[in-house]
Amino acid sequence: MDNKMVWMTVASLGIALLAGALLPFQAAANVGVGRALGHAFWGAATSLIVSLAVMVPMLILVKVPVPNFAHALHGPWWLWIGGVLGAFYIISATMLTPRLGAGGFLVAVVAGQMVMAVLVDHFGLMGLEPKPVNLMRVLGVLLILGGVFLIQGGGVKKPAGSPAPDACSTAQP
Repeated sequence: MDNKMVWMTVASLGIALLAGALLPFQAAANVGVGRALGHAFWGAATSLIVSLAVMVPMLILVKVPVPNFAHALHGPWWLWIGGVLGAFYIISATMLTPRLGAGGFLVAVVAGQMVMAVLVDHFGLMGLEPKPVNLMRVLGVLLILGGVFLIQGGGVKKPAGSPAPDACSTAQP
């Protein structure tokens, strides 16, 4: 690999790590706005509205060409599920982070991502080149699933009298 390729790989990994590092803050902010507005769904909806309010000016600023919707409409059905899945993720984060904690929620998300990613790769779904499951990939997923157990406290229960926060509650922490 030449220096430029190494730099691009390192920069890409750095941005991905930063994006991952910001997710606990996103989840907590969505919980807070949901509580302030009276329901977790309002927190999720606000997050998506703010996302749109950020993306539209970015599209204009970067001078991204107008999309070819006619071309996209002829693509496979699954091209359009990203928004639905994004909404599901946002509302899940908003409702479950108070119960599981940021670490507990996100490690479960990563575990779910890795289980599905291995299956998507194995079967070559959604236009990807198949990558068969092997022992190392299975062990990697098992380690991540073990991490879910460890980060959630190894099954340790909270002391009696300390209920899990309700994401739909208007009470402030």
